[in-house]
Amino acid sequence: MVKSVLRDKDRKVLNLIVESFVRHGRPVSSGAICQTRRVAASPATLRNIMVKLEALGYLSQPHTSAGRVPTDKGLRHYVGRVVVEKALPEEGPPLIQEEFPHRTADFDSLLLQACRILADSSDALGFVISPRLFRLPFEHLRFIKISDRRILIILVTPFHMVLTETLESAVPLTQADLDRASQYVNQSFRGKTILAAQEALVRELPKYRAKYEDTLDNLLTLLKAAVDKVGEERIFLEGTSRLLGKGGLSDLDKLRLLFRSFEEKAALVRLLSDFVSLDRVKVLIGSEANLPNVEDCSLVLSHYGYSNQVLGTLGVIGPKRIPYEKIIPLVDRMAKRVSLAITVFGREVSL
Repeated sequence: MVKSVLRDKDRKVLNLIVESFVRHGRPVSSGAICQTRRVAASPATLRNIMVKLEALGYLSQPHTSAGRVPTDKGLRHYVGRVVVEKALPEEGPPLIQEEFPHRTADFDSLLLQACRILADSSDALGFVISPRLFRLPFEHLRFIKISDRRILIILVTPFHMVLTETLESAVPLTQADLDRASQYVNQSFRGKTILAAQEALVRELPKYRAKYEDTLDNLLTLLKAAVDKVGEERIFLEGTSRLLGKGGLSDLDKLRLLFRSFEEKAALVRLLSDFVSLDRVKVLIGSEANLPNVEDCSLVLSHYGYSNQVLGTLGVIGPKRIPYEKIIPLVDRMAKRVSLAITVFGREVSL
């Protein structure tokens, strides 16, 4: 029976195999490990260690005469023990330092730029998920009529960034109706979320219906439209073409299915919403993502936010043999830079 506990020498061999596979994309032989001179062991001992690692599920052998490649379990061990536990550098890649702004009022431009830098710096697919509008606290909210039933909602956050969304109203409304609704919600619910305002209105409606009947009914219609709107989380994607031909991702039919999954976005949003820590980079390898068509991919993700509140998620998607030691610090640094841009803007700019 193979022992389940890895010795220090076993871990060194596994790490060397992962590093070689990530760099070259080829099965790794015991001879190649021996040539590194980084493990004091004979070729026969190295072969025995690799057989043990294979029996434990850390390695697999594509062909009888070939070397070994790491499995998802082997990659997970490497990421957990070698990369994630290392202290992340204080300074990120120069591209982030030079091109990424400290402040901007245009939230979408900020997120799009972050997405592009992630893609350019990783040579993989960068993604950023924007916050759900109705879950953000607002400092100011305004409704503007576009047409009889189309309404523009403008939300100014406590950190002084502006987000907009268009809504479909169930009934036609005048701008006067919308102005009254805006005035009431700002007076009554400043600092709350749209969702909290809606829930409070449902509870308090009988108390104030006589005085504000039309205004409250119209306001509830608008807030319900905001909360019920499908696709609140927008996902910015940059660098999809970079995945073509990458290790394990050269199958065009599989890539089409992968991009279709990203375009549908709902499954990705549900997955990433489960990770809510602002200060931790999360790595999902292959089947760990539990998403169709991404078993050949790895996701490295983190969150950005304001005042300890998670606002959204960003990260990189690439083949499983992405350079984790480079991508993890990149994603960590970008999440902190986006949070800094939001925070600095909130402190320095007044309405």
